[in-house]
Amino acid sequence: MASRTGGLRRKTRSKFSKNISEKGIIKIRKYFQEFKDGDRVILKAEPAVQTGMYFRRFHGKVGQIIGKRGECYKIAIKDFNKKKEVIVHPVHLKKA
Repeated sequence: MASRTGGLRRKTRSKFSKNISEKGIIKIRKYFQEFKDGDRVILKAEPAVQTGMYFRRFHGKVGQIIGKRGECYKIAIKDFNKKKEVIVHPVHLKKA
């Protein structure tokens, strides 16, 4: 039986890439930023950090913070008509 080729970052060459002006060292305040329950956030991936990254389908989605799990946040998003929860590291989040 053949196994499926590829992983979580499959077909993300342009989606998870940075502009030339954004390349370089990550700001430490972005890595340790804090959010409260109910805050609206945009899922914007930081390609240099793979921990706590979400699936590529949710890139650019707006969600609401519903809780915290360790360093990461639980975010409620709407994927077409279904409501889903995604656990994301704060470096991949931006305030909406």
